[in-house]
Amino acid sequence: MKKLIQSLLLAGVMLTAGGTAFAQMDGGMMGHPGMHQMDPAKRAQMHAKHLANLKAKLKITASQEATWNSFADSMKPSKDMMGKRPDRAEMEKLTTPERIDKMQALHKEHMTAIEAMMGKRAEATKAFYAALSPEQQKTFDAETAKMGPHGDGNYEMNHGGNKPPQPPKQ
Repeated sequence: MKKLIQSLLLAGVMLTAGGTAFAQMDGGMMGHPGMHQMDPAKRAQMHAKHLANLKAKLKITASQEATWNSFADSMKPSKDMMGKRPDRAEMEKLTTPERIDKMQALHKEHMTAIEAMMGKRAEATKAFYAALSPEQQKTFDAETAKMGPHGDGNYEMNHGGNKPPQPPKQ
């Protein structure tokens, strides 16, 4: 029982500290530079360029255009991906347990929105994939395997221009 109380107390302190840091952020995802800090217009432009390149590589036919459009629409960057930021003045008026509850509620709301968005993207992607020819599916698989911060080799774009740490030379 003592360990449970210690664990809960530690979790509460960490959540409060994290909530305070979150409330004081000037922008970016948890203070890290990158795509979330990028100008929304520039981010949308990069996204549109990426989709245009994918569409060209897949050689989308007229009969596939409707499923392509559904897929492309589902992939548009969401405006509220960062979630709601707590009002600093409101948070300062709350007690520590109330701040913890507020942060947990905001987090839960944010995660629910992300899960819904991911579900829509998954369904649109599966429907689009099913409309592709086997050759197009192979291209799609190869292209989408490169997406994200660990697969595309474009570390600088995914990390706000920061180069990855280099191992020490021996």
